[in-house]
Amino acid sequence: MTFDSRLLSGIGVLSAVIEAGSFLRAGQALGLTQSAVSRAVARLEQRVGIRIFHRNARSITLTDEGRRFYEEVAPHLDSIGEAVGRAAGSKAEVSGRLRINVDSCFGHYVLTPKIDGFLSRYPDLFVEVIVRDRMGDLVADGFDLGIHFGDPEPSSLICRLLARTRVLTCAAPSYVARHGMPAHPRDVEGRSCILMRDPSTSRPYSWDFVRGGETVSVQVSGRLMVNDTGSLLGACLGGHGIAQPLEIYSQGLIAEGRLVQLLPDWSEETFPLYIYHHSPKLISAKVRAFVAFVTELVGRPA
Repeated sequence: MTFDSRLLSGIGVLSAVIEAGSFLRAGQALGLTQSAVSRAVARLEQRVGIRIFHRNARSITLTDEGRRFYEEVAPHLDSIGEAVGRAAGSKAEVSGRLRINVDSCFGHYVLTPKIDGFLSRYPDLFVEVIVRDRMGDLVADGFDLGIHFGDPEPSSLICRLLARTRVLTCAAPSYVARHGMPAHPRDVEGRSCILMRDPSTSRPYSWDFVRGGETVSVQVSGRLMVNDTGSLLGACLGGHGIAQPLEIYSQGLIAEGRLVQLLPDWSEETFPLYIYHHSPKLISAKVRAFVAFVTELVGRPA
C-alpha cells in the first residue's frame, strides 16, 4: 500500500481532538478553526475507510473502529516525537506529558507518596495523575496508562498483572477490647462489619476467608457501607467494627498498632492489581519508564 503523507497530518489532528475532548478545543490548541478540524477528521475517515467518531450537537465519542485505530497509531506519534527530540540533540528521552488513570486508594496511599522519586529521574517529564473509581475509556479520555484493582476489564489494551495483595481482616484495638478476638471466620457473623461497595454491582463485596485449600464464605452484616478505602480505614480506626482492607493499605497501620489483624491464619485471599497501556509493539519511552517504576514500587523486579 502506498503511504499517503497527508495521513500523518490527519492523525496529528485526531490526537489533538482526543486529548482535548472536542473539535473546538483541539482547534484552539492547533491554531485552527473548529470547521477546519472537522474537515481534517472527515478527510482522515475517508482515507482510512472507517468512521472514527460518533458526532452529535453536544458531544463526540470514538467508534469501536476509531478506538482500535487510535490505540494502534498513538504510541507511534510518541515514538516520532522522541525521534525528533533525539535528532534535535535532546538529552532526555523521557519527556512530555504522561497522563495516568489510577484507582483512588492506589493513587492516595501508594503512588503519589513516592512519585517524587520518579519525577526526579526525569526532569523533562510532566505527570498528571487522575483518580477514578473505574478505568473507563483510556483512549477516548486521553490517558497513557491505567492502574486498577480487580479482574481485568474487557479491552484491546495491554493488561499486565502488577501484584496480588492479600485481603486482611482488621479492627481497632478498642473494638477488640470490647468484643474480643474471633477464633474462627464464623465468629465474624453477627458482629458489626464495615461493608465495602462493589462499584460493578452496587452491593457489598462478599467476605471469604482462605486457608490452604479451604475457603469459608461468611454472611456479614453491618449498618455502614462505604465506597472507598479511606472511609473504610477511617471507620475501622474509629472502632466502628470489623473491616477487610487490602494489605497494601493496612500493613503500616497494623505495624504501628493502630489496627489489629484478626484471623491471620485465614488471610490467603488475594486481590489483583493491573496496569493497562496501549498495545502496539513500539511503546513510548515515558510509558516504558513509568511501567518500570511502578513495577518496582509494588515490589516486583522491573
